[in-house]
Amino acid sequence: MQHRSEETRSHILDAAYRLFSQEGYDATGVAELCAAAGVSKGAFYHHFPSKQAVFLALMEIWLERLDLAFASARQSASSVEQAVVNMAGMAGSVMNSTDVHPIILLEFWMQAFREPTVWQAAIAPYRRYQHYFARLVEDGIAEGSLRQVEPGLAGRVLVSLALGLLMQAVFDAQTIDLAKEASQSLEILMDGLGRRAA
Repeated sequence: MQHRSEETRSHILDAAYRLFSQEGYDATGVAELCAAAGVSKGAFYHHFPSKQAVFLALMEIWLERLDLAFASARQSASSVEQAVVNMAGMAGSVMNSTDVHPIILLEFWMQAFREPTVWQAAIAPYRRYQHYFARLVEDGIAEGSLRQVEPGLAGRVLVSLALGLLMQAVFDAQTIDLAKEASQSLEILMDGLGRRAA
């Protein structure tokens, strides 16, 4: 019974991901989600109180995958500089996978501006990543791999670059290898942050 319930929830999330990516959040209703997932409205509302709840669950899943990729990249790197470059490549790979389509990120951002609940769900991880990268820069300064910079500003620059790369993937998805582009972009940035030999 538990397995069947999890399967139903998974079908709803898969259908929502496809429809939100292809048709947009506003153009997709609960009826369309149910039809695409092959579930009744009763089954839908058993798992999610609203369409917005499905939307937020998708965002949470994506953020969890990103967090796992970052943790793995940090653990396997010998320096902060290498960790950041590895993180860029892994994040790019997550985005290049079929699990996350860049268009859905535009939907997240647009809904965040319209809906206070989505805004709160989006701004919290945004600020968390800014602090995360600021602390990472502090670690790099302490280990001697990064030069002395203002960590908060460097963290915001790293997040800004990541958001810019995501926008590039949205507008130029056919010609950009996001994983490669992200790694190379971060190599350029980290080269500027790297500690220069005396």
